Amino acid sequence: MASPILREKLATGKFFVVPGIQDMITAVIANKVGFDLVYGTGYWLTASAWGLPDAGIATYSEMRNRMETLVRSSNAAVIADGDTGYGGLLNVHHTVRGYEAAGVTAIQLEDQEFPKKCGHTPFKRLIPLEDMVEKIKVAIDARSSDDFVVIARTDCRQSEGMDGVMRRMEAYAKAGADVLFPEALTSEEEMRAACAAFDKPVMANMANGGLTPVPVSSVLEQLGFAYAIYPSLTSLVAAAAVEKALRDLKQDGIGEPDGIFNFKEFCSLIGFDEVWDFEKKWAK
Repeated sequence: MASPILREKLATGKFFVVPGIQDMITAVIANKVGFDLVYGTGYWLTASAWGLPDAGIATYSEMRNRMETLVRSSNAAVIADGDTGYGGLLNVHHTVRGYEAAGVTAIQLEDQEFPKKCGHTPFKRLIPLEDMVEKIKVAIDARSSDDFVVIARTDCRQSEGMDGVMRRMEAYAKAGADVLFPEALTSEEEMRAACAAFDKPVMANMANGGLTPVPVSSVLEQLGFAYAIYPSLTSLVAAAAVEKALRDLKQDGIGEPDGIFNFKEFCSLIGFDEVWDFEKKWAK
């Protein structure tokens, strides 16, 4: 069941940040730090589970399963990447129903052709504006709870410019999207313009290494965004740490580096306390 937390936070008008989660290890660390919303990132959940690029290769069933696992593992409500809805209008209907049943709180849908590509990589192709409007309407009609939030993303900045971004977001807002998502903007000026043009909440995608600048959150708030997702942050930080640890192991034989996460604490975070309590009660 969708949590009302996202709508409640949007209603306050106070800017907030949402970390991307690529695997369940990251999910339990986010639980420890304390977030009330996390982002189920399509790129990084696909990379962590199957070692594949975000190019429409992972199926609806695979991604729904990953989102359901994230919902189970996380203490926070989940904003889920729903790609294109995995096909046409019937697929969008099925995806929204399935994601909502999996327990996510919001779904992000984009206006790329199926199969899609990461929004910060080349060779993206878009569907007509009118087709995306229909997808948004179908998504809204498919949800069973008003707490479930529909986020409309446009990937048109690189092919249609800012005029296209504004035109598409206006149409998506009129179609009933709860949140607008202009992907891969290239400057703070563009970001400010996108936020100023609409009464509906506009979100920012802070993709490290992508096409969009990554200013500090206070600047994003000043630009007018409702919130920002950080889909690649934890993944790239983890990859850098793993590479360093493996290089140190290979070159110097160091298997107990400074700063390593405490094993006993991680056992607790992942749920071993409950297992041990069960063993104490029931083991013969």
